Amino acid sequence: MQSFTEENYLKVIYHLAEKTNNVQTNAIAEQIQTKPASVTDMIKKLADKGFVDYVKYQGVTLTEKGKQAAIDIVRKHRLWEVFLVDKLNFKWDEVHDVAEELEHIKSVDLIERLDEFLGFPKSDPHGDPIPDKNGRFAKTQFIKLIELSINDSGTITGVSQHSSAFLKHLEKLGLTLGKEIQITDVTDFDGSVEIVVDNRQINISREVAKHILISSNGKN
Repeated sequence: MQSFTEENYLKVIYHLAEKTNNVQTNAIAEQIQTKPASVTDMIKKLADKGFVDYVKYQGVTLTEKGKQAAIDIVRKHRLWEVFLVDKLNFKWDEVHDVAEELEHIKSVDLIERLDEFLGFPKSDPHGDPIPDKNGRFAKTQFIKLIELSINDSGTITGVSQHSSAFLKHLEKLGLTLGKEIQITDVTDFDGSVEIVVDNRQINISREVAKHILISSNGKN
């Protein structure tokens, strides 16, 4: 059984490993907000327990055991986010920190019942896929809004930036999951994008557009 801190490390390594094969201790330290020396000590403990493989100066990789443990934590986190939004009426920018606490509950039976109670959701309130009890993720097809061309349309299916400030900004613009959008113009100067949503035309920056994930409908 992993400790609270060990679970946090496994989850951070898992998310960083989605972008690079060998996760560096400095990257982990930045995410955990601690000193690299403290990270090295924890990595050695996780290696001793068989959760990670660690080679000095080369980085950290999750073992199969570590990957399964991390996916289990991710699953619990995302199920709790669904519960908080769908059943307790939290907003999508409010649930991350609460789910961070709830994800460490150990009861397997509770999580299985929660999954069933929620109707076995395939994604969380931010569009991130939820693995099933066997650790399998449903396949998702999406592209970044910034990759669409003029006259392309699609449905907002997720976001790749989960900060409260970003989610509140999208909420203010009316750019939430399930909304249909169409690209009407892209500015050459700064890459900002004009879109139509709910019969309103709005302009969003390139920085915002690159973090909105779309299920594309093609050109209208």
